Amino acid sequence: MMEHPVLRPEFAEEDVRTGCEIARQYAIAAVTVRPSDADLAVEWMKGSGVAVSSVVGYPHGSSTTSVKLYETRDLLRRGVTEIDTVINLGKLISRQFQYVEMELQQMAAACHEGGAILKVAFENGYLTEDLKTIACKIVKRAGADYARTSTPFGPSPYSLDDIALMKRLLGDRAKIKASGGVRTIGDVLELREAGCARVGTIATVAILEDWKAQLKSAT
Repeated sequence: MMEHPVLRPEFAEEDVRTGCEIARQYAIAAVTVRPSDADLAVEWMKGSGVAVSSVVGYPHGSSTTSVKLYETRDLLRRGVTEIDTVINLGKLISRQFQYVEMELQQMAAACHEGGAILKVAFENGYLTEDLKTIACKIVKRAGADYARTSTPFGPSPYSLDDIALMKRLLGDRAKIKASGGVRTIGDVLELREAGCARVGTIATVAILEDWKAQLKSAT
């Protein structure tokens, strides 16, 4: 379930390498890097079984559709196999739903043509209940693979109420990723129980070392 993000703007190349080494050591699902770090991350993660993910239109989703499609295809050419994007919040809040859906539909098609998956962050902290509902419907129709509660750069972390809403509306059409505030193994297990397939967290080492200790004590 675990994704380890290495996205902070002040990170040096050595910090990115450390993040990739953590992902490899713990054999997690994916490491998420900034676009300019994609080449290095793909090289470093060869043979690890860990997917390299990167971000498009990040962190606010306000790039134009053509720019997002270029970014997506460029990252796929570099060997990235998972794309994290943010729904265009301004267009969604302006209720320009056709714009949002067509954009995500094109991004999902580009990802699937390249053998990659698309994850779409909602930033639920900015959205009303009806917009969260509409966002779920858009993601289903667009063919995205994951709906994500938030990014670390949004106004609020995930909430279990939002996840329950997303799970009910998405069903089996898209999986759920939670991020923002995932700090303990208890959080991860709670999110798994709530129906999440992925979690994004910078606390990867602490969480998985605690999990290993719990498994050891249970035996």
